[in-house]
Amino acid sequence: MISRKLLYLCTIHITNATKFITMKKLTIALAMLLSVGNIVAQDNTWEQVDVKSEKANPDAKYLAGAVPEVNGKVVFEKVIHVPGKSQKQIYDILLTQFTKMTKEANQFEQSRIVLSDSVNNAQLVASYQEWLVFKNKPLVLDRTRLFFYLSAEIKDGEATVKMNRIYYLYDEERLPTTYQAEEWITDRYGLNRKMTKLARVSGKFRRKTIDRKDFIFNKLEQELLK
Repeated sequence: MISRKLLYLCTIHITNATKFITMKKLTIALAMLLSVGNIVAQDNTWEQVDVKSEKANPDAKYLAGAVPEVNGKVVFEKVIHVPGKSQKQIYDILLTQFTKMTKEANQFEQSRIVLSDSVNNAQLVASYQEWLVFKNKPLVLDRTRLFFYLSAEIKDGEATVKMNRIYYLYDEERLPTTYQAEEWITDRYGLNRKMTKLARVSGKFRRKTIDRKDFIFNKLEQELLK
């Protein structure tokens, strides 16, 4: 025989379960109504969600055209307009910045100024060797040695800065391999065939080189415009 107390407890559990199921159904129904209401309310084009922008490719800045070539050579270039500054002022600022770069923590001792024009203040050239890090985590350090030249052609109110003669020495602790930028980070080698994604291996070189170029050019521009 089932005791009255047990029957009473069973009745309470069944009642609570029924209430829970009913509440769940009501919640789902309410959510559906709100969803429909939201769709109806978005009649204006400016209210509608731009699905394309939400799915924007995070690698867009690194895709086709991001690594320019001049006569078959990779050359990054930026013209910096500096209203109100003389050729000498621009030269002095850039010489200071080029020199500071040679002493940064990621630089090798071979980094140096190779050409300065203290007479005409028209040109600067520096050669750099530095660590370019892809990943730095406990037990994992993935990096390459990056070689490049940085140059500037200077005149009153303007400087044209270039980064070229780029190549890499990768995995030098185990199996040193040299890659020329022209055969490693260009559109042909640094992207997939459809040019919609970075290449599996060389893509990280392309990404970090572009990032480094952007950092240097932006820093020089900020200093010149102070």
